Amino acid sequence: MRLLAIETATEACSVALFEDGRLLGAAHETIGRGHAERLVPMIADLEGKGRADEIRVSLGPGSFTGIRIGLATARALGVAWGAPVRGYPTLALVASMARGQGAQDVTVCMTGGHGEWFVQDFGDDGLPAEELLSLTPSAAAAHGARPIVAGSKAEELADLLDDRPAIFADGLPNASQCLSLPEQLLTDILTPHYGRPPDAKRPAK
Repeated sequence: MRLLAIETATEACSVALFEDGRLLGAAHETIGRGHAERLVPMIADLEGKGRADEIRVSLGPGSFTGIRIGLATARALGVAWGAPVRGYPTLALVASMARGQGAQDVTVCMTGGHGEWFVQDFGDDGLPAEELLSLTPSAAAAHGARPIVAGSKAEELADLLDDRPAIFADGLPNASQCLSLPEQLLTDILTPHYGRPPDAKRPAK
């Protein structure tokens, strides 16, 4: 069985193709913006143009545009290939990457919106130990952290804490690590999780 993983919720644009649990090929670029232009060519460069029996895609939180691009692409390919699409939470992938390097309890801290950070604690089983939070840096510092911090804002969070935790350096989610996610976190309900309300609001009637 072949599985295609798509990760576009952050500054990274990342894809990976697996066959029976073995990594066939992957691409990972930190691009900031431009996921719409890079994602499909990155998939097309994979073996067999990335065609798979199952697709996994990040549901966020993260960039509104990035999440939508990843989901739209995954759904379109799922229809074209007759392949089921399953979603996963972005911060959980970062936590799993840290656990793969020997970490146990992990706090993931990622870039949020309007100067806030997405913060979530994970246990040694890779499952969330609390709900996702969107916090200002000072509130994130007051929240504290587990012995290991990971994510794009891990260094900045550690700098604010009196008891400085260890830092997992690889801060952006990488699709090639998708198989490390706990099965319990995969979902067939492809609802994007932006982590905060949208900036634009509908005008009052």
